[in-house]
Amino acid sequence: MTPHLIDPFARAITYLRVSVTDRCDFRCVYCMSENMTFLPKKDLLTLEELDRMCSAFIGLGVEKLRITGGEPLVRKGIMAFFRSMSRHLDSGALKELTLTTNGSQLARFAADLYAAGVRRVNVSLDTLDDDKFARVTRWGRLQQVLGGIEAARNAGLRVKINAVALKGFNEDELLTLTEWCARDDMDLTWIEVMPMGDLGNEDRVGQYWPVSDIRAQLSGRYTLTDLPESTGGPARYVRLEESGQKIGFITPLTHNFCESCNRVRLTCTGELYMCLGQEDQADLRKPLRDFPDTDAPLVSAIHKAIGRKPKGHDFDYSRQKADGQVSRHMSHTGG
Repeated sequence: MTPHLIDPFARAITYLRVSVTDRCDFRCVYCMSENMTFLPKKDLLTLEELDRMCSAFIGLGVEKLRITGGEPLVRKGIMAFFRSMSRHLDSGALKELTLTTNGSQLARFAADLYAAGVRRVNVSLDTLDDDKFARVTRWGRLQQVLGGIEAARNAGLRVKINAVALKGFNEDELLTLTEWCARDDMDLTWIEVMPMGDLGNEDRVGQYWPVSDIRAQLSGRYTLTDLPESTGGPARYVRLEESGQKIGFITPLTHNFCESCNRVRLTCTGELYMCLGQEDQADLRKPLRDFPDTDAPLVSAIHKAIGRKPKGHDFDYSRQKADGQVSRHMSHTGG
């Protein structure tokens, strides 16, 4: 067997996040500029190339594959890719195939996703207020997303809500979102806003609401029990004893989660980012396209890239500025 991917700090890389498009039908203020310039289609990996790339990683021991964007479900023909990836679920090589979505297209694709072997989806949703939702997404329609979530649940998909913690924006909805998720048996994860992309008019320091404050507020209303479990990502979980629901906290700023990092991120152009908070990347598109009849150069390039995976990132707001900021937008690497 080909050796599994082990980074310089003895972490096994078993989780690949794959951006299948840089395009999205929303323009969330912490993710994209309002007037984005998207990549030429020739620069994007084709669906067949994405299949070959992901299959190479699965052959190297990747067991969890998360499809992201942009918004992955706006990629033309994307369900053909999901159906193709399901063969790795059938073989047992892949333990989980899932995606992160804004929910806008779930009503169209939920049943097909379930048929392809997807069992869990993460839906990004920061507010249940129509006006605030329109403001934070710029182009989004809340009712369309809520309808998508309902369709996903009806199709048998387990839904987890991801909410970005934004000071002065959704602080007043902490309990509202918690109770809404509990009512429909959905887990909820709060994510600290990260210093990524051209800040423009967005004040990342002013937006920063540490999830330690969220936990403190929840503990004033609920009994919180720390959970040892992990879904393979960076979230730390608690159970609210009164409702039984699971709440996750992703804290790249107040608690660096890098010591257990088991994941890398592939962009839609074939760039492999070994760390979300670092600029270093490896071009995997070139060996993929230069050697169409063999994966050996691609596999070699993957191994070399994993050998450069850093110990951690450097995000820091403690000095009242967005230290450790990286220049690319969140949409470039799919979160």
